[in-house]
Amino acid sequence: MLAAVGHAATLDVRAIIQRSVTANEMDWKAAPNYSFVERDVEAKGGRQTTKTYQVLMIEGSQYNKVIAINDKPLPAAQQAQEEKKLQQEITHRHGESSGDRTKRVAKYNRERQQDHAMLQEMANAFDFKLVGEQKVNGREVWVLDATPRKGYQPKSRDAKVLTGMRGKLWVDKRDYQWVKVEAEVFRPISFGLFFAKVRVGTRLTLEQAPVSTSVWFPRHFRVDLTTSILGYGRHSIDDETYRDYRPNSSPSIAQVPTH
Repeated sequence: MLAAVGHAATLDVRAIIQRSVTANEMDWKAAPNYSFVERDVEAKGGRQTTKTYQVLMIEGSQYNKVIAINDKPLPAAQQAQEEKKLQQEITHRHGESSGDRTKRVAKYNRERQQDHAMLQEMANAFDFKLVGEQKVNGREVWVLDATPRKGYQPKSRDAKVLTGMRGKLWVDKRDYQWVKVEAEVFRPISFGLFFAKVRVGTRLTLEQAPVSTSVWFPRHFRVDLTTSILGYGRHSIDDETYRDYRPNSSPSIAQVPTH
């Protein structure tokens, strides 16, 4: 339940948002220094697949090693095959030319930057209103409503969807981190190409938690996507959970249980 806003109403909401953006920036810079376990559930066209990966940094970019399918550890033969693929990739990356390495790392950094820019754009795309205070997972947080900012001009095609979204943001009072973000599409957004639209009903949720005294990373991200292309509706779900974050210098997380 929300506590009464009270004195919180006098707080500078934009200052809260800006400090949270700074905190997110620090987290984003720290992310390549960590390995973790990622569980992906994808539902599309009436079919659902679940895969769990050990996500490692190798020579400047990520590598995903499959460790479970449908929440069941791989059979011994498949585990050996995945380990062989990992070792081959390590050998390949160690021996690649400087040009090939530059291209690979640049591609990884480009993808990271796209995801990061989208989160950062949320701070510019919305007007925020402080609506109360709450405790989430033992943390004291501010609760803010977010509505599209009048006159906002998206900086990318992906960011255009923000103009038709509204949501809520939970910001940790001590660390100014985003404990939770919820957003939904309340009006269709056209992308022009092939008459594609992101439709009402699309929702996203992001939950984060501290992994050290100074760094927070995602623990859950979910997108319920409803689109139409040339009039044909499509619905998909991508649900990702993250755990067992460890600095890259630590022992391999391959030995962490997969369920």
